[in-house]
Amino acid sequence: MKHHEFVAAVRQRGEYGSAAEAEAVIRAVLGVLAARLTPDEAHDLASQLPEGIAEILEEQSEPTLRLTVQEFLQRIAAGTGATTRTAEWDAGAVLSTVADAITDGEFNDLITQLPSGYADLFGNVAVRRPGPPSV
Repeated sequence: MKHHEFVAAVRQRGEYGSAAEAEAVIRAVLGVLAARLTPDEAHDLASQLPEGIAEILEEQSEPTLRLTVQEFLQRIAAGTGATTRTAEWDAGAVLSTVADAITDGEFNDLITQLPSGYADLFGNVAVRRPGPPSV
């Protein structure tokens, strides 16, 4: 997926008025997601995303944060100046696009680093992809 295709998909899914608005939401969501991932996982995920999007994940300098879904959404809302409900919409638009842009293996690696509540933010992609095997 190319940069403009990624932005267009987020714009359509989020029903944003412009590509610039979609890009701002992408930056906010992926910036917070990067803080939630280990540096290695952020790098692996970035390697499968388009140039210009991948760099957002690589910019993270904070140590890995253990954010609940609610804290994740609150950080997005703080970054965009929106409500937590709008942040949930924004996260869904971005994360479902991320899920469509990466391999099944990378998706499973990503999902296993996140608490179960995060899967809902990835939309129907999380439902149709098998999760990691139960132990």
